[in-house]
Amino acid sequence: MRALYRSLCKAETVLCGVGFIGLVFLVFLSAILRFFRVSMAWNIDAAMLLLAWTAFLGADIAYRSGQLLGIDLVTRNLPKTMQKICEIFLFLIILFALTVIVFFGIRLAAAEWIRRYQSMPIPYSLVTLSIVVAAASMILSTILKIKRCILSFNKDDAEKPAGQAGLT
Repeated sequence: MRALYRSLCKAETVLCGVGFIGLVFLVFLSAILRFFRVSMAWNIDAAMLLLAWTAFLGADIAYRSGQLLGIDLVTRNLPKTMQKICEIFLFLIILFALTVIVFFGIRLAAAEWIRRYQSMPIPYSLVTLSIVVAAASMILSTILKIKRCILSFNKDDAEKPAGQAGLT
């Protein structure tokens, strides 16, 4: 299971990197061609599609590696046990929000399947699916973060002297 998750993470990172390179290339190409008064409308639409995918997949990569901004002003001075309880509670809120995003994102993608790009014959719902895929991946990351937090919580209790487990 861990190997599958690592493979998914690597694939997501590679896809995000390739998408970003493609995005930069398409925008640069568009600027050069516009200088020569050559119009290619499809590359702007393709760049917007790549922007959506790279932004949301990049957000999942940052979330998974703990590189998103966090504010611990309130919990910093709490005992370790309370910090972990607050962390688990926040992860549960994040899990709920991501589940709602996936549920309604799938419904929106299904509703927008008919809508097409103006310059490309692909459905616009591919943009909507970017947030669904990223949120689903974030759900996996959040579940693993909750699991790690609970396991470290139990590990901290086991390291305390006998008779003090659970006390702070």
